[in-house]
Amino acid sequence: MIFQNKLQNYIKKNLASANIKINGDRLWDINISDSRFYSRIILQGSLGLGESYIEGWWESEQLDQFFYHLLRGQVHEEVTPNNLTALWQKFIGKLINFQTLVNSLQLGKHHYDLGNDLFEIMLDKTMTYSCGYWKNSQTLNESQLAKLDLICRKLNLKKGMTVLDIGCGWGSFMKFAAENYGVSCVGLTVSREQMKLGEKRCLGLPIKFIFCDYREFEWEEKFDRVVSVGMFEHVGYKNYSKFMQVANNFLKDDGLFLLHTIGNNKSITYSELWTNKYIFPHGMIPSLAQISSAAEDYFVIEDLHNFGTDYDLTLMAWLSNFEDNWDLLKNKYGEKFYRVWKYFLCSCAGSFRARHIQLWQLVLSKNGMLNGYKSVHYS
Repeated sequence: MIFQNKLQNYIKKNLASANIKINGDRLWDINISDSRFYSRIILQGSLGLGESYIEGWWESEQLDQFFYHLLRGQVHEEVTPNNLTALWQKFIGKLINFQTLVNSLQLGKHHYDLGNDLFEIMLDKTMTYSCGYWKNSQTLNESQLAKLDLICRKLNLKKGMTVLDIGCGWGSFMKFAAENYGVSCVGLTVSREQMKLGEKRCLGLPIKFIFCDYREFEWEEKFDRVVSVGMFEHVGYKNYSKFMQVANNFLKDDGLFLLHTIGNNKSITYSELWTNKYIFPHGMIPSLAQISSAAEDYFVIEDLHNFGTDYDLTLMAWLSNFEDNWDLLKNKYGEKFYRVWKYFLCSCAGSFRARHIQLWQLVLSKNGMLNGYKSVHYS
């Protein structure tokens, strides 16, 4: 009992420093219904925090705001300290390459093959599963169209160009670029379900989907442009350099490569335990240092754009779509899935809101563009 009280006081003190009260009356406060919560998050860290939420041990009316306060207050490491499992994960992450060819296919099955019905309801009309660009946008669909056009303008796409899309999803970028800029595209995916729906959506356009990992891709000709949107988070730090090499190999000497990725403020070499188990197996968010280090043998960084706060808006729009249409999904997916998915979307939104993680677009060239790269105006 004495030990339990000490745990409660320790967690209560740290949460209070982030303006979070236990069993408080504000929307972002945490309301605990099972006293085992305290020992669980001390023993299991972030995994225990997430799993105890899934099991209904605690609630927060504004889960996204709970995570914003937790992360902005920088007390998450005290509230969910590293346990033996997390420490072991960090240790073996430096020794073993978890992002193998076999595991990349596991990712496709575990996440992207969940069901096209889920993503058609949650995403916008373009089926874009990455951060929207909200500068002049009022809706999710407008933000995704603006983002797709922003990429096309940054790449200076011209009619007749060829584009390689590494991690093409349902083909939203390829479809937009082919229809609006007159280019032809080849897209790589590790999801059979994405490929099936993507081919249907892009029917009649000069677009080819290929089911393969980027490391297995073979093509006789080089491309005018290479793009990768929201896929680099699955590459893993041991493969960052290989990824850059592949992009370089398939890009013409005077071409451009645009990399769109979530970014970490710190360099890590491991996967976050809860996300790894429930959402993205072996996912890993890169730092800018890791990206630039991997790129230095293959590319010159011409342009860098951070619009991570826009991901907060995007995730909350996805959450709204998901919750508003849950009745259409609940019989198939069940209550546990609902809590997993809400936790996923809200924790990510809170992380971007707190500036704990970022969203970067980098434009890269092979040898540096003579006379310089003319940045698209986004101030």
